[in-house]
Amino acid sequence: MKKHIAILTFLAWMISSQFIFSQIDTVFLRNPSFEDTPKRGTNEYWSGIKNWTDCAPIQGFRGETPPDIHPNGWWENDLPASDGKTYLGMVTRDNDTYESVSQRLDEELKAGKCYTFVINLARAPRYISLTRTTGVEANYNTPVVLRIWGGSTLCQEMELLGESSPVSNSSWQIFNFDFKPKNNIRYITFSAFYKTPTLFPYNGNLLIDGGSAIIQEACPGETPLLASNSRNADKKLPPHKQKQSSSPKPAQQETKPKETPAEKIPKIMTELSRTDLKEGQTIEIKNLYFSEDSSSISLSSFEVLDEVYNFLLYNKNIIVEIGGHTNNIPSHEYCDKLSTLRAKAVAEYLVRKGIAPDKIQFKGYGKKQPIADNKTPSGRKRNQRVEIKILSTKG
Repeated sequence: MKKHIAILTFLAWMISSQFIFSQIDTVFLRNPSFEDTPKRGTNEYWSGIKNWTDCAPIQGFRGETPPDIHPNGWWENDLPASDGKTYLGMVTRDNDTYESVSQRLDEELKAGKCYTFVINLARAPRYISLTRTTGVEANYNTPVVLRIWGGSTLCQEMELLGESSPVSNSSWQIFNFDFKPKNNIRYITFSAFYKTPTLFPYNGNLLIDGGSAIIQEACPGETPLLASNSRNADKKLPPHKQKQSSSPKPAQQETKPKETPAEKIPKIMTELSRTDLKEGQTIEIKNLYFSEDSSSISLSSFEVLDEVYNFLLYNKNIIVEIGGHTNNIPSHEYCDKLSTLRAKAVAEYLVRKGIAPDKIQFKGYGKKQPIADNKTPSGRKRNQRVEIKILSTKG
């Protein structure tokens, strides 16, 4: 009897241990959306960025200014934040210096383990400042890349964990990164850097916002990991890792288009016809509803969003921008924020369903582009909308 109890106890321990050791390891960044008081990166009165360290002094770039916290019109950039109220702006310069920020992780990234991470990136079309080599005013708008470094000390470029493609989009886009560190990583560093190879250093800018947690995932060929029971596990997970409240399915399940006959796909939006689309064209998403003063998408909207999803799934060469708009009643700041969050919610829905992140950008236009008279209730209702803009049909 005692032998049977011992065996059962051992099996229970093995099962519980397997559950514990196969849970997803979640490493949360502190202030991943760079929330702080907007400030221009000048040495005068610089008070730092909450939870992040400017790497210029550590890297030996003495005399160079720190990164900026936007938006406040600095350097003629006016893009609204994609997450929260503020975001980070970094530059590369023609004197071979570049901007970086770093922080210590609360938990190490383990060598040989696989991780996934998502962040929103954009490029400001205008970022006006003085050049370092000539001292004349120039537009720092050449596309640069985001490099993500891991190290054992602050700002250490010990191991390159990931590098984006050159960021040329002028509205926010979701970028996915997959890490597999060769060493244990205690510090993480984000750097704006030149597209390589390059003959000469150049002036460019990179806008960063809305970072997720860093989530451990199964490496290729491994058994899938179990979800963590942490109460905060969904707080800042990559979109394809978040719990689904309704129709969206995880991106990894959408490996190929559904075998849905074209004639059976819903046609709420008859304008979504591949043969009629032109670059620059905008199409309002019909029957799309949100909770009042919120970016929470109503359940009744999933039908039209699934139609947009089907269209993008079958037309992989098309790149779109999801644009949010409001009426003119609230303040500009409120309208910019709400319209951006609603555009982001639609973009993330489509990414969770399986659309490649590099095919979707999103931007909040606030109340800057009305299509009707804001003096009437019907006009204000028309202005409160989300649109699809065709950026490219050749992607």
